[in-house]
Amino acid sequence: MNAESTSWRDYWALTKPGVVALLMVTAVAGMFLATEPAGMVPLKIFVPAFIGMSLAMMSSAAINQIMDQKIDGIMARTENRPIVTGRLDTRRAVAFAIFLAAASMALLYWLVNPLTAFLTLFGFIGYAFIYTLYLKRATPQNIVIGGLAGAIPPLLGWTAVTGEAHAYAWLLVLIIFVWTPPHFWALAIHRRDEYAKAGIPMLPVTHGIPFTRQSVLYYTILLAVTSLLPYLTGMSGLIYLFAAVVLGGIFLLHATRLRFSEDPSLPMKTFGYSITYLFVLFAALLVDHYLPFGVLSQTSG
Repeated sequence: MNAESTSWRDYWALTKPGVVALLMVTAVAGMFLATEPAGMVPLKIFVPAFIGMSLAMMSSAAINQIMDQKIDGIMARTENRPIVTGRLDTRRAVAFAIFLAAASMALLYWLVNPLTAFLTLFGFIGYAFIYTLYLKRATPQNIVIGGLAGAIPPLLGWTAVTGEAHAYAWLLVLIIFVWTPPHFWALAIHRRDEYAKAGIPMLPVTHGIPFTRQSVLYYTILLAVTSLLPYLTGMSGLIYLFAAVVLGGIFLLHATRLRFSEDPSLPMKTFGYSITYLFVLFAALLVDHYLPFGVLSQTSG
């Protein structure tokens, strides 16, 4: 392969932009939720923090594809990724990932604060190396243990603004941490045969699909309870509470149908809704934070 055959689209695909976008929604939410009273994040913080965190996530996604290229070539979901198809060679991919990581750390350390840079590095190493190289291949609990690395973006956003790892920020991390297993296991059920072929010990492969369906339901129940904590701790008000109850109820409906029905379309429907759930839940946190009714609802009692 020569340089002329590689386009910017191949580098862009290497960064998993859809995944990064969802994670950055939670990171941006963490930034704005950290303002007290509800206000705007200073641009001198927002811009380098947004770019720095985005670059770190893009780099870790690229490293994930570099490490998993053999596995990706076996699975239909990933067989068209740029390294697998040869549109982008490994050497260029590695150089690109290193550049993104270095730029990220420089921006966050010098223009945001060292704590945010350190926590970003923790998440980067956790996902790109510990999860990808070890956990993914070692245990069916890979996505549970490794989920912590993918759950920290709102904490990064919070520390970028305040320089402090506040308990409320960890509460946001907890929500994403509990959300991750039912989100990913629904996809794993749909792709069970591909994971088995690739030799990846995902839960449907090691414990069977019925057990995984049951686990999705249990984790969704736990998520519905966990999602109430921002209201119960005084972090948010009635607007968020209403959204959390409705969104959690719909998620529970999906998980219950997945548990008791053999409809082959349900795993991907559950997976798709889980993405909508997280996006709308964090949007509700922001709406509640900035609308007077959301704030007054907690203080009026």
